[in-house]
Amino acid sequence: MTPFRAGLIAALATLILDQVSKLWLYLGTDLVMSQPWRLTSFADFVVVWNRGVSYGLLQQEGGLGRWLLVGLSLAAALGLSAWMHRAGSRLLAVSLGLIVGGALGNAIDRAAYGAVFDFVHLHAGTWSWYVFNVADAAIVAGVVGLILDSLRPAGRRPQETTSESGGHPQA
Repeated sequence: MTPFRAGLIAALATLILDQVSKLWLYLGTDLVMSQPWRLTSFADFVVVWNRGVSYGLLQQEGGLGRWLLVGLSLAAALGLSAWMHRAGSRLLAVSLGLIVGGALGNAIDRAAYGAVFDFVHLHAGTWSWYVFNVADAAIVAGVVGLILDSLRPAGRRPQETTSESGGHPQA
C-alpha cells in the first residue's frame, strides 16, 4: 500500500469515526439531557459546544468568525493533503491523514452547527483536561506522528517505490 493510500484511509476513517460518534451521542442518546455520563473515575461524556479552536481559544460568536474558521480548516486540509500526496513514508502520510480527517470533521460541525461538538472530559481529583472529540484526538495523534517522523534519521526513511521494469523511482 502506498503512503498516500494509507493516509487517505486514515483521513476517511477519522472523519467517519468522528462524525458517527458525534451524531450518535447528540441525536441517538439523551446525553444532552442527562449529562455527565460517568465512564470511569477519570472520564465522562459531556456536551460542550466549542466556538473557538484548540482549548477554546479564539471564541467566535458571529457568523464571520465561524466561516473564517471553516475556511481555515478546509485550507489546512487541502494543504496537508497535498503534502500527504508527496509523503515518502507511511508514518508521515498516516499522520497527515489523521490531521486532515480531524480538521474536516470539525469543519463539518462548525458549518452545520456553528460550533464543534466536544464530548470527552478527562479529569482526576481537582485536575481537569479540556473537553475534546475524536477529531481532536486524531489531530493530536497526527502531530505526535509528525514529530516522530521528523526524528527518524533521513537514511532510515523508506524511499520512493521503484518500478518493477526499470528500477528507477516513480514520480
